[in-house]
Amino acid sequence: MANKSVFASIKGRLLPKATANNAHGAPAYAYSDAHALAQVAVTGTFGGMFYQTPQEELEYVLDVAEVVEPRFLAQTAIYARQSGYMKDMPAVLLAVLARRDPVLFRAAFGRVVDNGKMLRTFVQVIRSGQTGRKSLGSAPKAMVQNWLNTASDRALLNANIGSDPSLADVIKMVHPKPASAEREALFAWIVGRPCNLARLPQALQDWIAFRETGKGPMPDVPFQMLTPLNLTPQHWAQIARKGSWQMVRQNLNTFQRHGVFDVAKNVDHVASLLRDPQAIAKARAFPYQLMVAAQNVTGDMPREIVDALHDAMEIAVQNVPKVSGQVVVCPDVSGSMTWAVTGYRAGATSAVRHVDVAALVAASFQRVNRGSQVLPFDFDVRNVRLQPRDTILTNAERLAALAGGGTNCSAPLKWLNERGRAPDLVVFVSDNQSWVDARGGGQGTAMLTEWEVIKRRNPKAKLVCIDIAPYGTTQAQTRSDVLNVGGFSDAVFDQIAAFTTGRTGPDHWVGEIEKIEL
Repeated sequence: MANKSVFASIKGRLLPKATANNAHGAPAYAYSDAHALAQVAVTGTFGGMFYQTPQEELEYVLDVAEVVEPRFLAQTAIYARQSGYMKDMPAVLLAVLARRDPVLFRAAFGRVVDNGKMLRTFVQVIRSGQTGRKSLGSAPKAMVQNWLNTASDRALLNANIGSDPSLADVIKMVHPKPASAEREALFAWIVGRPCNLARLPQALQDWIAFRETGKGPMPDVPFQMLTPLNLTPQHWAQIARKGSWQMVRQNLNTFQRHGVFDVAKNVDHVASLLRDPQAIAKARAFPYQLMVAAQNVTGDMPREIVDALHDAMEIAVQNVPKVSGQVVVCPDVSGSMTWAVTGYRAGATSAVRHVDVAALVAASFQRVNRGSQVLPFDFDVRNVRLQPRDTILTNAERLAALAGGGTNCSAPLKWLNERGRAPDLVVFVSDNQSWVDARGGGQGTAMLTEWEVIKRRNPKAKLVCIDIAPYGTTQAQTRSDVLNVGGFSDAVFDQIAAFTTGRTGPDHWVGEIEKIEL
């Protein structure tokens, strides 16, 4: 008889062996090429990460962008910009596409380069030489020229803010041929050449006069053109009352410092804007941006403004899916999650960490799915008591305060198994770099092993792994009951809703990208 200590029967399905090592060197599952590109496209920021330098991240992105089909590359660039709300990454993918397939590049350009800042970023990426060419080439040059000639005057003024390269640099580089005397004058003014001031846009003429005299109505120009001027509290109030949702959110402390909120009607206007559902949707805001605003307002900020930020957060996450049955959310609070979501950049590091995003998602799920359980983890499951009636921001801050320790993605599932629990949906928010539970011998990961135990008690259970770092591996291989999805935007919630209701399978995320028409 065979030795039972070696040939004992295995209960349940045979686990797939790990196919890769994660950034910590522990066993993991590699994503498919298409999924890997999709994941890095909505999480990569080219900032210094816990496990990865900016150059290493770029090299990884370029490698994956070269192996997928050009059509999927174009679709991913569009998705990253329009649904993932990313900035640098879509420009990099578009630059690779320009070299690989000029026809698809032309089809994707206008949907990725949707404002002047994206135009300048795209030109900067090309000129760096990192994507395989240093000159624009005929197709990119023609598309940049077309953007400059067809953009509105307001779009050009917005694009004129910033440098490296400046809009003047771009104009000098591609030499657009203006279609009118007015556009010729505006191009000349931007690059610093003499021009007929009477042919400039009226808003720009008003700004020039206001800059020189300090008199007259506030000119209708981008906010950044006004801030260097000598403005009165009344001027600042006008800026606040005319500002976009995103601009107002970013400048609350500035408005408070300049006396805008000394007037009650200004407080009411800004508070109303911040909690306006349509304005929030139009701004394409990440929920964590509201967390930043709420965490960083000055102590003397009017209570109405702070309350409006909390209200806005409740609105911003309202598309978190409501799931029938028992829900467990597992935010990763390990040490690697303390890195900034945008990576570390000199002078431009985000105050928001991966752990803040994970905590925010967990608190949001708990708010929508009353009775759900939150199991934060690092080495093991951490003990924390959340109050469902507290605001999402309050509970998120409580979770994020736990940050530190090693990563053990199997810990929450083991905790559930030890108590005989079998929830209907388990949601992980992590960078997936588990190593505390690493096992050798070519076995499956500890996380997938523990998940199999839960599945034996509840065959209908589903696992969702929200990946929020661009490392390219997971601890739970994608299959019919396991969804791996990446990103910070509310598009993630849409994917989870479709998966949990059975409307789509685990490959839905990549499938949605492939549906983008070119």
